[in-house]
Amino acid sequence: MNEKARSADPAAQRMLDVVKDRPAGTVWDRAAAQQPQCGYGELGLCCRICYMGPCRIDPFGDGPQCGVCGATADVIAARNFARMVAAGAAAHSDHGRDVAHALLLAVENPKAGYGIKDTAKLLKVASHFGIATGTRAVQDIARDLAKAALAEFGAQEGELKFAHRAPPARLELWRRLGVVPRGVDREVVELMHRTNIGVDQDAENIMRQASRAALADGWGGSMIATELQDILFGTPAPIRGKVNLGVLSKDTVNVVVHGHEPVLSEMLVLAARDKELVELAKSKGASGIGLAGICCTANEILIRHGIPIAGNFLQQELAVATGAVDAMVVDVQCIMGSLGELCKGYHTALVTTSAKARMDGVRYVPFDEHDPMSTAKEIVRTAILSFPNRGRVEVPDETMDVIAGFSHEAINYMLGGRFRGSYVPLNDNIINGRIKGVAGVVGCGNPKVEHDRVHIELVKELIANDILVVQTGCSAIACAKCGLLVPEAAAQYAGPGLTEVCETVGMPPVLHSGSCVDNSRILIALSEMVRVGGLGKDISELPVAGAAPEWMSEKAIAIGQYFVASGVLTVFGVGLPVLGSPKFTKLLTEDFAGSYGGCWAIEPDPHKIAVRMIDHIQAKREKLGISKAKERVLFDMEMRRELKAET
Repeated sequence: MNEKARSADPAAQRMLDVVKDRPAGTVWDRAAAQQPQCGYGELGLCCRICYMGPCRIDPFGDGPQCGVCGATADVIAARNFARMVAAGAAAHSDHGRDVAHALLLAVENPKAGYGIKDTAKLLKVASHFGIATGTRAVQDIARDLAKAALAEFGAQEGELKFAHRAPPARLELWRRLGVVPRGVDREVVELMHRTNIGVDQDAENIMRQASRAALADGWGGSMIATELQDILFGTPAPIRGKVNLGVLSKDTVNVVVHGHEPVLSEMLVLAARDKELVELAKSKGASGIGLAGICCTANEILIRHGIPIAGNFLQQELAVATGAVDAMVVDVQCIMGSLGELCKGYHTALVTTSAKARMDGVRYVPFDEHDPMSTAKEIVRTAILSFPNRGRVEVPDETMDVIAGFSHEAINYMLGGRFRGSYVPLNDNIINGRIKGVAGVVGCGNPKVEHDRVHIELVKELIANDILVVQTGCSAIACAKCGLLVPEAAAQYAGPGLTEVCETVGMPPVLHSGSCVDNSRILIALSEMVRVGGLGKDISELPVAGAAPEWMSEKAIAIGQYFVASGVLTVFGVGLPVLGSPKFTKLLTEDFAGSYGGCWAIEPDPHKIAVRMIDHIQAKREKLGISKAKERVLFDMEMRRELKAET
């Protein structure tokens, strides 16, 4: 595979050419070396749950049709899929738990440097937990909320508080199906138990618990993370930033943050502006200190501070290969194991900060939650001391403007103002046909397909058909790099109806809502669209659809399942490791529609993904009776009298 076919991004293409002779290689080189990958695994038909195997089912019928224990293709595929849901839900929810701890720390140890940035949101979220507010001190309310949020993880009975934010019809459906989450940890543990050797051997029953665990993530752990981060660090509002490898300055000390948890990166933002450290950087020959992000930590500091993004998941090695990264700071999730070896070939100091995610042979600077600023300053100082050791620097010129920070609250304000914030204008424009519907396009990058290409082509086709797109995670970074996340993109790429709305409001046709954990913002937005009326009584009736065009992580599977269980058609590109079991595939892609009102779809081609989503949205419009645009009529006095007489 040549470099151009590996990525649609010119900056990535240039760096792939620069790094091709390096012994460590890149993710694309390692993917090529794995070919051909195990065909049984691709179809979801291999099992390593016990040591009587590993077993594999022959999808063509000539070999084994069950494992040593007797598990069929349907059960094996369901167990494998459900365990991906469990792992993904655990990853995002553990993130939420850490944020809840940070909120408690902000109250009990103010010297740590954290505080309450959004008091209004604190009061709003506290009300969802039934916490008294009134004239109580902010610190007391925050303490009660932190403890209540932490209790959601270990709860054994009852229903997660945020599940009640779903439309009443959806909550009642979950109750009938027995999938309302009780406690986050309980649902993940029970799912792992059910998928152990010799336990649950009914694919549909396995997936019922998988739905419960996924919902515990989307309407529990992830939503807790998003809401409490807003309280601690500020609720995002539209902000301008820049994206792509060109944000790495040749003249400044460059610190790149990579991972998912913003608890430390928020302090790094402050440390990079510290006067003493800036002077130290200048004494080493730099013009100052620059901070940039990779992956979802990048999205977190972009949407709150406008800090530039160097790239998405597949660009983490390419950022180091520029020779301009003086320190890369990583916490948890999506960190390639190659970074340690790669950084040895450059001057880059690689620093791990989480006890959950250490790397062999890599410096570990433990995050001190009681004095996070000292940790942040130590890391920045490390980068400064690395700066004089730079060798050859190759930074691509490519950068692009991006407008990000479209939280639920920001969209509410944008549509209706401070005192009349509402989703009514959005619903009205969907009803009158200027906007045909809403699509969530999210997820990772995957070297099995050309980097960024599927995201870009899908989103362009959706907005050309007057579908408003909401993005999170690496998908948002992909589309930002090619200029889709600025208001000017509407006139260039969007259909006439969407363009009219975007130009009236002054917004892009593609809204960046945050990191992958912030998919919970989309759930809240969908619930609000139902609440304001005119588009049905449940999420499953809305003209909406979702897609993860280049997914690769178990977290994506958990996200996909909680959207499906919330009533949304969810299309995954690249492939899905279930196709070896036609019965299980049918359960996901057809039968779930009857149970949940949402289902999975599997389609690698971006244009076919777009067709599937557009057709689905049009079908929902027809069912709502809004598929034909109503002609505008200017009533004269006689027509008004007739209308009054009829009523």
